[in-house]
Amino acid sequence: MKKLAALACLLMAPAISAQASEFEPYEMARSEVVPITEEGTDRRYELYIKLPEDYAENTDKRYPVIYATDGAIHMDTLSGTTEFLLPNVILVCISYQLNLGAEEAHFSRFRDYTTLPSENPEIQARYQLGQADNHFAFIRDEIIPYVEKSYRADPNERTYFGYSLGGSFGAYMPLSEPETFKNYVLGSPSFGERTAQFIDDLEASTRNAQRDIKANVFVSLGEAEEGAKDSVDDFVAVLKRRTGTGLALRDLEIIEGANHSGAFPETALRSVKWLSQLQKD
Repeated sequence: MKKLAALACLLMAPAISAQASEFEPYEMARSEVVPITEEGTDRRYELYIKLPEDYAENTDKRYPVIYATDGAIHMDTLSGTTEFLLPNVILVCISYQLNLGAEEAHFSRFRDYTTLPSENPEIQARYQLGQADNHFAFIRDEIIPYVEKSYRADPNERTYFGYSLGGSFGAYMPLSEPETFKNYVLGSPSFGERTAQFIDDLEASTRNAQRDIKANVFVSLGEAEEGAKDSVDDFVAVLKRRTGTGLALRDLEIIEGANHSGAFPETALRSVKWLSQLQKD
């Protein structure tokens, strides 16, 4: 009898496989993919946007927005986390540049999220590092205005979410133009020695001009990211110089037992909890 059951399963397997190839891909509820081209360039991106469940019903309500880099990687995790812990938020995840070719699409993150060019000519020629200012301007001057014109977004409740290289990209925002976002989530920011020095110098050069900063900052690091601990501690020390001007810095969030990759899910969870508490407060 068992042999007959096993034979039946084997005979059914090809039919199941054939049906599986005909299935439709899963689509995220209340989500939209919006193409956007950076003004003055041919760089094409996409915005992955998810709206709150009550968005269509509450037509007079404006919603907080989370803007996240590394969009294709972060969309799923942030969507699931906010769905339960921060359901009233609009989620906007920004893709890599699309028109670079499939194998090179992620190259744009090295260009867009770094503040300094490489000292190695070959690396610089390949990745064109050090264009964070341009990408920040694209987010500030084009993406944010588009979202706030097209959706009922609250301009006073913007959050930036960045992880790894996206974390270091976001690290200089509170020191250059802190008013762009109200909240900054900087997960496991990747600092080289030159970038750490750049951030330190930036704080010193902008200190006198920024007397009143209204921003909240969350920084996390995996406990097993031993090589990054000193540079992240130095960055936190730089931010602490500004806490007297109104910048609210949460204590460095250590993700127990986690390496760089493993710290991401917990960073998303804890930071969204933090944002939820800020809203309640």
